[in-house]
Amino acid sequence: MLIVMQKDATPEQIDRINEEIKKLGLTPVAIPGSERIAIGIIGNDGPLDPELFFGLDGVKDAIPVSKPYKLVSREVKPENTVIQIGDVTIGGSDFTVIAGPCAVESLEQCLTIARAVKKAGARLFRGGAFKPRTSPYSFQGLEDKGLDILDQVRKETGLLIVTEAIDHDVLAVVEKVADVIQIGARNMQNFSLLKRAGKSSKPILLKRGMSATIEELLMAAEYIMAEGNHQIILCERGVRTFADHSRNTLDLSAIPAVKILSHLPIIVDPSHAAGKRDQVIPLSRGAAAVGAHGLIVEVHHDPKHALSDGPQSLYPEQFEELMRSIKILSSLAR
Repeated sequence: MLIVMQKDATPEQIDRINEEIKKLGLTPVAIPGSERIAIGIIGNDGPLDPELFFGLDGVKDAIPVSKPYKLVSREVKPENTVIQIGDVTIGGSDFTVIAGPCAVESLEQCLTIARAVKKAGARLFRGGAFKPRTSPYSFQGLEDKGLDILDQVRKETGLLIVTEAIDHDVLAVVEKVADVIQIGARNMQNFSLLKRAGKSSKPILLKRGMSATIEELLMAAEYIMAEGNHQIILCERGVRTFADHSRNTLDLSAIPAVKILSHLPIIVDPSHAAGKRDQVIPLSRGAAAVGAHGLIVEVHHDPKHALSDGPQSLYPEQFEELMRSIKILSSLAR
């Protein structure tokens, strides 16, 4: 249920509502709006009677929420959530691009790529220090040394850093360096990790699982938000299908669907969807055209020798082409 307070509701009236919710054994969650405060109620198994709250001072309305994901639902928060990270916004009117290599390999490699993507217009730099790989024999990342390199990249280029946390211990370390913490597709339903991410003060980039439905993605986001972290960026990165012409199948229909169901921003990862370099730019254009809030793209200056995902990484000059081509499309979809 969503309790909508009157515009002139006092702090004492809001505290009273919170206490009444707690008396029911439930949890109140404040949801600030542009004009008034609303209070979401979580923890109930079934519907609540709106009459429990209508008579209380300061209450304008009590609205049942039909979706199992409550806090991430647009029913609870009609306005779009905008994530502010330094001077970068994700979810607003800007089309925000995150770019960089799949894996951190060296300081020279990262700085070379970071300078190129920044010049082309990227606002954040992505790079994996910890790499969950399908094969245990594949490169697993530079780990702590990789985080040190990412920290140096931020200091030298000014780009904000996005990198993945693969478990509880790693999240605690990543949290100290990253501006945005990524939870990858393989961990989308790692519920203990989601709960830990919900206790972080950093924005979370949550990727859709390879076989996850839209509802499952939103429920995963609910796990994070229920712990208190409302800074969540959703990411469509392709789902597993019978198709063999690409690594995964990019579900562009997920973008408008999520924007109807949820107030959270959603970006697209065309690199992991495609798995092939020649598909990344067309899929990026499609993502911009259907209204995604941004992209996360893999770029490498020497993809033939990349330690991870070289075949799907754009050359810097191709990334420049991508950035030129999406400007008009993204503005049309706003």
